[in-house]
Amino acid sequence: MRIEISSFAQRQLQAGYRFYASQSDGLGDYFLDSMMADVESLHIHAGVHAVFFGNYHRLLARRFPYSVYYRIERDTIRIYAIFDNRRNPDLIRQRLTRRREP
Repeated sequence: MRIEISSFAQRQLQAGYRFYASQSDGLGDYFLDSMMADVESLHIHAGVHAVFFGNYHRLLARRFPYSVYYRIERDTIRIYAIFDNRRNPDLIRQRLTRRREP
């Protein structure tokens, strides 16, 4: 299966990178490396994660307080959002339930 990351999710990764890079030298790179390792793990583990907000699987990141929301569509794993878990869950739900872009 191939993995596609939406432009929305990419922007969220960039925001996380900027935040962690401002905290300590090299932490932004570590954040991106860790998150991409979690995303790549979907090649093996896609579909085993609990379903939230109707039809999104949620992968909890291993090293940072982030979640990856994805769907499996035919031969593609589509990542729709990557959220900081410290956000209000209602905002996450609202964003995902009105989400249309792959």
